[in-house]
Amino acid sequence: MKNKKKILIVAAHPDDEILGCGGTISKHVSLGDCVYVIFLTNGVSARSFKNKKDLKKNIINRRNSALRASKIIGIKKSYFLNFNDNQLDKHPLLKIIKSIESIIIKIKPSTIYTHFNNDLNIDHQITSKAVITICRPQKKTSVKKILFFEVPSSTEWQIDKDIMQFNPNWFEDISGHLSKKILALKEYKSELVKWPHPRSIRGVKSLASWRGATAGYKAAEGFILGRKI
Repeated sequence: MKNKKKILIVAAHPDDEILGCGGTISKHVSLGDCVYVIFLTNGVSARSFKNKKDLKKNIINRRNSALRASKIIGIKKSYFLNFNDNQLDKHPLLKIIKSIESIIIKIKPSTIYTHFNNDLNIDHQITSKAVITICRPQKKTSVKKILFFEVPSSTEWQIDKDIMQFNPNWFEDISGHLSKKILALKEYKSELVKWPHPRSIRGVKSLASWRGATAGYKAAEGFILGRKI
């Protein structure tokens, strides 16, 4: 397709990509766009396990969940950087930046979706900061648009009165893609929580309905536009 675009999702943990913009990914794929995902951390190493064997097993399971979800939603390729979960602040920012930047140079995406920088989760914050640093508006950059997404049970739990809260100004109609998002999300069984919890199936559907109602659609995903060139 002549108008096919390259889209990149930069997510801190496997499941953030579906929670934050799964419907929008499905929409891009339906339009013929190529969607790629970078996962910075393994998503589980901050948890308590009996031994290293058990930890390794859970890391593999989380990765496999991500691959199954990516197949459902239509992601072309996923990159796993394998930093430790909830410990991105222990690494030099430059190391994280270079790891992401090398992939961006290779893919040359025109649009990037990543975390809102004032999210409660430290990995989300650093992921966002790294992307913003890499995508400074320079002449040779391929990235023309950056959008920040929300992650239920993390973004809305930030209550610091001195920082900006997530207030979307960009909405994607996912009325025809919500079912695909939910199907992909179900591959992350270990990360889902029972209702009432924002990271439950009902919670995710409720958020999509609310963002949709905000913009006049049955279902939507909300973003903050960081930059558009």
